[in-house]
Amino acid sequence: MLTKQQKIESVGEAEKILDQNKTLVFVDFSGTKVEDLRKLKRTLKEFGSQLKIIKKKLLRIAFQNKKIDFNPEQFDFQLGAVFSDRDISEVSGPVYKFFKEVEKKGFKILGAYDLSEKNFLDAETVKKIGQLPSREILLAQLIGAIASPIRMLMYMLQERGKKVG
Repeated sequence: MLTKQQKIESVGEAEKILDQNKTLVFVDFSGTKVEDLRKLKRTLKEFGSQLKIIKKKLLRIAFQNKKIDFNPEQFDFQLGAVFSDRDISEVSGPVYKFFKEVEKKGFKILGAYDLSEKNFLDAETVKKIGQLPSREILLAQLIGAIASPIRMLMYMLQERGKKVG
């Protein structure tokens, strides 16, 4: 059990983290092994994100202090929050990959909150976003789709030129 001073410090730390980040992904880590959580933390660190376990009531107080209309106590599970200064599309990928690895061990994605847009995304939406390829891959696919007809036209003109010449 935390003392009053520890709770105040925890709320202050949560407020500071909320100021520095723009995306939160909520996860249920009950049943997940400590080694698996360490692996997730290492993975998230590479993306500039961090997993914090903060009591739901203390997190609610931090939200209230920051005038954010969201209640994390709506979740009935042990709550972990992945804080990130990146967009939801960038942080949901690694969380979803970890979820697929340890899904049978009780790890669940509960949802996400976009602090910049001030809206909540449900678990299914976060999972769908996590399944999308990275931005770089999507851009490469777009460039390929645009360049393919041009390449075919060039090929046809080149072959036509060989027949004429």
